[in-house]
Amino acid sequence: MASRWPDCCYSTDGYRRAIPCESHPGEIQQPVSDVHERDLARAEQALHEALALADSHARSGLKVEYKDGGSPVTEADRAIDSMLRETLPEPGDGWLSEESLDGLERQDCRRVWVVDPIDGTRSYVAGRSDYSVSIGLLLDRVPVLGAIGSPDGVRVVGARGHGVRVEGTPGTPWSGPSERLRLLASRSEVRRGDWQHLTSRASIHPVGSVAYKLALVAAGFADATWTMYPKHEWDVAAGAALVLAAGGDIWLPRGGHMLWNRKRPRFLSFAATAAGKRASVASLF
Repeated sequence: MASRWPDCCYSTDGYRRAIPCESHPGEIQQPVSDVHERDLARAEQALHEALALADSHARSGLKVEYKDGGSPVTEADRAIDSMLRETLPEPGDGWLSEESLDGLERQDCRRVWVVDPIDGTRSYVAGRSDYSVSIGLLLDRVPVLGAIGSPDGVRVVGARGHGVRVEGTPGTPWSGPSERLRLLASRSEVRRGDWQHLTSRASIHPVGSVAYKLALVAAGFADATWTMYPKHEWDVAAGAALVLAAGGDIWLPRGGHMLWNRKRPRFLSFAATAAGKRASVASLF
């Protein structure tokens, strides 16, 4: 585990606990969660298997198709979706995935698994390492568990009430905390110049996967990420759970409340920050 918080903020099992720490009281959040260790273990194992499956398909050659609207999809997306759906939901659990037909019966479920089998498929198809597998769990319409991993070896797993555990180190251009805000941005938004006005005030690094950006913020590798463009719940749910478990914030910069497990599971924008960074980041909007 790569540690970015003081040792006193960790429990013996390697999770950064969302519990009070006398030496760093402002850094730790204290949510309550019904997520059990078994949920975390199952999600982490499923994440490992999904990443291995993605790698296997990439090595054997990818057949790429395109959905209405032009976004790519591969056999790996569908294979991982099928594996996760067979592995994760228990009796009574709901399911929401980018690659599954949406059954609205999920809206009657207390527990809903929200997954993106490959988030950042364009990066996956291009052979870049900034895609991810994203596994989230909603409880009573609140994101409470997240497991996100990328092929560069970074794994971030955690839950509200349990904290987050981090493995690996990403290829970001900064090696640690900085006086300048460390921001992760969409590759397409950077290409369009949407972030150009911030280059004198912050360090900006483009990353393909929405979920991976959120995981890196939760893990302490970056201070914030946001977008003013629509994203689906499967893009955001797992990362939101991780950010909250690590004591950070996630909100809608265009206003309103983040409501989950909706009939139309989409947000018009979102912003997420590491613990203690919301005020400084919000001033940039």
